[in-house]
Amino acid sequence: MSAHRILGEPVQMPVQIRSARACAATFLAQEAPVRDLLAGTGLDPVRPLPGRALCSLVFVRYTDGDLGPYHEFGVVLLCRTGGRSGSTGAYVHWLPVNQRFTLQAGRDIWGFPKELADIDASFGPGASRCAVRLDGRPVVDVRIGTGVPAPAGAGAIAIDAYTFQDRVLRRIPWRVAPGRVRVRPGGARVRLGEHPVADEIRSLGLSRTALTTTRIDELSMSFDEAQEVR
Repeated sequence: MSAHRILGEPVQMPVQIRSARACAATFLAQEAPVRDLLAGTGLDPVRPLPGRALCSLVFVRYTDGDLGPYHEFGVVLLCRTGGRSGSTGAYVHWLPVNQRFTLQAGRDIWGFPKELADIDASFGPGASRCAVRLDGRPVVDVRIGTGVPAPAGAGAIAIDAYTFQDRVLRRIPWRVAPGRVRVRPGGARVRLGEHPVADEIRSLGLSRTALTTTRIDELSMSFDEAQEVR
């Protein structure tokens, strides 16, 4: 079992998230701009339709975990390495957080593209919402409506996350155990600000309606050591 030292504190691997809540909205995106974002990584987008890729906007409120409590927003692309089957995973393109310890841990341990931002994630009885501000400017505001309950135990998965830092592609084994899951087609409202990051999200040409939205009210996860992909 390996360990890292982050801001003077030991972080044991694998990192455990014991309690969190999360929402995700998955959209069709234009393949060409997604490929532009992936240029140089060695990753190819998963194409559900000709000329289309998949992009998820995700937000998480962590309440109990090895990296402390914090809020997080993610722009995630479904990809595979070199177009090979069996290597499908989630490429994390942008991952703002609102606490410095998880920022440093994410960068140093896994190469996650974390940066410090103002993030307000709320999970109400009727809807969930996340607003992200960077440099004092609004970037993105996502609202997700309530879906219908999924079967108990649905969605437990082991998946690879991919990061690309300093010209190195890394694969992170990621285990997710969700509970109290609600899903629906559509159900997302996305508002983009005038920040350059908002322009980048806008350039992906996300479909006006989400393919699916998911809310998870009981979530635990673990992240293993990053492995370089050659």
